[in-house]
This record gives sequence, structure tokens and C-alpha cells, in this order.
Amino acid sequence: MASEQRFVDFITDQIGFSENVTNKKMFGEYGLYFDNKLFGLVCDNKLFIKPTQSGRDYIKDVVEASPYPGAKPSFLIEEQLDDREWLRQLVKITVSELPEPKPKKSKLKS
Repeated sequence: MASEQRFVDFITDQIGFSENVTNKKMFGEYGLYFDNKLFGLVCDNKLFIKPTQSGRDYIKDVVEASPYPGAKPSFLIEEQLDDREWLRQLVKITVSELPEPKPKKSKLKS
């Protein structure tokens, strides 16, 4: 089941940071980016956040699940979706621990 744009909009609104947080549609699902860092996914109208040690410490009672078959487990966020401040803090903590994205190679013209 593909995620609905209105659910993705709700999540990005809850996270805030409107100047930094964007989403990109990928195969019917969505990637969540803070600037250029991929920090989460929305799959089947569920929020998944990339696992980090600081995020694990913050969440405490972590639920992990794969966002799609074959994917590495991520933090599944369900109960706290309505807690805007909690969600914002989790995103800040996660993004600060994630490595910078690798520079994209330029495409050579043939």
C-alpha cells in the first residue's frame, strides 16, 4: 500500500523545520530529508526514523521494524506522532548523529 500525501504532509508539519525538512516520493513511498540528509521514511503511512545511538537513548522503549521487505530495521514511530516537540527533538538528535551525505558524482555526457 502506498503512503498518502496527506499523511506525509502531517508528519512534515509535526516535525517543523519547514526551511530544512523536505520529502521526496520514491516508489509510492516517501523519503524524509533534513537539508540533504535522509533521516526517515514514510512507508504504508507509517513513520520510520534511521536508527542512531542517541535516538535509541532518547526513545528508550524502541520499536524497530523494516519499512519495506529487505530493508534494514528502523525506529518505528507510532505513539508519539501527535507529540510535536518530542518528534522535533528526535529528528534533531538523529540528524546530528547521521554522517553527511556523500557528494553526488557528476554525470558525464557522452
